[in-house]
Amino acid sequence: MLELDEVTAGYGATPVLREISLRVDSGEIAALIGANGAGKTTLARVLTGLLPLRAGTIRLDGARIEHLAPDARLSRGLALVPEGRQVFATLSVAENLRLGAQAVRRRLGAARVAALEAEMFALFPMLAERRASPAGALSGGQQQMLAIGRALMSAPAVLMLDEPSLGLAPLLVADVFALIGRLREGGLSILLSEQNARQSLAIADRGYVLERGVVALSGPARALADDPGVAARYLGLGGTARADPAREAALTERLRCVLHP
Repeated sequence: MLELDEVTAGYGATPVLREISLRVDSGEIAALIGANGAGKTTLARVLTGLLPLRAGTIRLDGARIEHLAPDARLSRGLALVPEGRQVFATLSVAENLRLGAQAVRRRLGAARVAALEAEMFALFPMLAERRASPAGALSGGQQQMLAIGRALMSAPAVLMLDEPSLGLAPLLVADVFALIGRLREGGLSILLSEQNARQSLAIADRGYVLERGVVALSGPARALADDPGVAARYLGLGGTARADPAREAALTERLRCVLHP
């Protein structure tokens, strides 16, 4: 579905990503985990076309897309939920959602766009209740749901999420990850870029550990989750900075209950 082969990119003379190879198959979640500064957001910019490649290829459904402009990639089915949500604060919830379909409105048609908007309000009832409210008046969790809904309005084949849990309370984090799992169950392919390794790997099919711009480790998500060295070696969570195991276990159990009621 989405495949990167030896992608190298950076800013100015400094390479940030070096020979990145990864894939997201149809109907699966691939988790891209790593510490802050590992290159996850840079990779999102490369995939959306905001940062050009220096080398390598990007394929979507077998066709190369690294030469395409951002709007063309979106039209092909590659959508991003950016870090920090980046909703339009003064526009209403409904207006934010409709903007998500702007680049594909002609291809989808007015009836399909209207149906997608109705689907988003069914998927996110709290947004339906606030559809006329300015997006800036929503809570952080509601804004994250709005950002996800806005990306889904383009009817993507592959959804990229850049740090969707950033700044959210633990219970909201569990809800966001549960939603991501349900989207995958609906057939959507997802590239999940996160610092929250445990929760990401709990719902992912495969995982990639990004360290200083290179893929340091990859494999089945369950195998990475069970590797006691992943957090300590690659995410800087060893020693006194290690997360509370009881709290992590409680969040993971909540996630499983929401995904499999």
